[in-house]
Amino acid sequence: MSKAHPSLKGQLLLDGGNLRGSWFHRTVVLICQHDADGAFGLVLNRDSGKTVGDALVADLPAQLKELKLYVGGPVQPTAMSFLHTDDYLPDGNVMANLSLSHALDELVELGDSYSPTQKIRLFAGYAGWSPGQLDDEMERKAWLTHPASLALIFDTDPAQLWRRILQRKGPTYTLLADSPEDPSVN
Repeated sequence: MSKAHPSLKGQLLLDGGNLRGSWFHRTVVLICQHDADGAFGLVLNRDSGKTVGDALVADLPAQLKELKLYVGGPVQPTAMSFLHTDDYLPDGNVMANLSLSHALDELVELGDSYSPTQKIRLFAGYAGWSPGQLDDEMERKAWLTHPASLALIFDTDPAQLWRRILQRKGPTYTLLADSPEDPSVN
């Protein structure tokens, strides 16, 4: 096992072209927890094709039921997680002004106090790594890192997120961003 890396909590992991053929091909993962016990993240750019109302049988406000549901990862596909922010959320547990929760009652409470400045994104499933696994993947350069921001998480089109971040990283990565999904058609 390799040496432990500094915590990647609050960072984005991107497929740097080494994950072709895997579930994580061209994904962007927000790392919500990374410590000696392992890591937990949510894939930001996989739309499930469903709304929250399609997936959750709960008495939720209409504005929450209409939100898109994202596939957070391949682990426990029926587990619910959500990210939320507002103009001022001083105790964000992922990064400044960003919190993660899994509790349905907290989601209902957020929905009841819904404000125009509040942003919520719901996920089914998650990405998980056992102790040392993510550190090993980082040593093997399986992932690229990029600082997370609320704008990238909530305001960037998820279908374009991977490509947009790579373009920001410079010319070498722009080539990867512009490469076809199937290299045989290149």
